[in-house]
Amino acid sequence: MSRTIATFGEQIRLLREEATLSLREVAGQIGIDTSLLGKIERNKRQPTKEQIKLIAQFFKLNEKDLIKEFISDQIAYKILEEEADLDILKVAEMKIKYLKDRR
Repeated sequence: MSRTIATFGEQIRLLREEATLSLREVAGQIGIDTSLLGKIERNKRQPTKEQIKLIAQFFKLNEKDLIKEFISDQIAYKILEEEADLDILKVAEMKIKYLKDRR
C-alpha cells in the first residue's frame, strides 16, 4: 500500500490509476458492480471482507494489510463522528488486552 496517509478508498483509487485501469476494468476483474467500486473508492460504501480479499488478490497486496487499512478507517471515522479525543485509543487498547486475557 501507499506510504501516503489516505483513506482505504483513496488508496484503492490510486492503485487503480497507477495501473492505468478504468473502474469498469477493475470491477469486472474482481466481479463487482462498477458503481459499487466507485462508491468504495469515494468512501461512500464499505467493502465486505470478501471484496477486500478480491481487491487484495487483484492488486497483489497482502490481504491482512488491506484489512488493517480498512479497519483503521472505520476507527478513525468513528472517533471523528463521536468527536472523541485520541485517549479513547488507549482505553480501547486496554480493553483488547483484557478481552484477550479472558479467552
